[in-house]
Amino acid sequence: MTESPTRGPRVGLFATCLMNVFRPNVGFSAVKLLEDAGCTVEVPANQTCCGQPGYNSGDYDAARALARQVIEAFENYDYIVGPSGSCMATIRHDYPVLFQDDPVWLPRAQALSEKSWELLSFLADVLHAAPSDSRYEGTVTYHDSCSGLRGLGIKGQPRALLGEVDGLKLKEMEDSEVCCGFGGTFCVKYPEISEKMVEDKVRNVLATGADTLVGGDLGCLMNIAGRLKRVNAPVKVFHTAEVLAGLADGPGLAGAAKESE
Repeated sequence: MTESPTRGPRVGLFATCLMNVFRPNVGFSAVKLLEDAGCTVEVPANQTCCGQPGYNSGDYDAARALARQVIEAFENYDYIVGPSGSCMATIRHDYPVLFQDDPVWLPRAQALSEKSWELLSFLADVLHAAPSDSRYEGTVTYHDSCSGLRGLGIKGQPRALLGEVDGLKLKEMEDSEVCCGFGGTFCVKYPEISEKMVEDKVRNVLATGADTLVGGDLGCLMNIAGRLKRVNAPVKVFHTAEVLAGLADGPGLAGAAKESE
């Protein structure tokens, strides 16, 4: 690490594709949380998609090309941090596999892997930081995304952070750890199965009586929010970072139903 004793870590923020296109507020929230915790945050302009869609579809050449760009963009930072368990699990676990037969790129992939963190786990496990002066008036339920939970062991960290937010009441849903049916290309390949899975997830969300759903992956949240809108459920949907940073305004993700119609 190149961290100086006179400053906090220099963090490169990994701006995910979904965040860029659909919910930039998640990025603003991530920057605020990291800076409040003492980090110097930069967003490399030459970063790209992490390559996960290609990797999961078997297009390893395309995935390697994108991975090389990500490695080059972030390898000089103390940490690479992203508001997505899905993307960060790809960088941490899949990049070394992609370059396992490449003596030039494997050490670079391994080095980046070792300093890659999902945002919420980085705040809780590395920085030991709590949100400052955050308040959210509402009852919140949390969805555990598959990649974050199973790939990176993210479970207690977001709940501990949410517990520091004034006014927020956390109410657990049944089967919070069960997949919502998004799964990246899974929902395209198996739409009928995906639809049944998100129906089950929405039923569990509504059974809590919570007025807000939060989670750590925008893919999952957009999928659930879309279903909530189709059943006209007035449940707000936010990335956890937005709530922690005090930037959770309005109904949240575009897929959430309007509060009043």
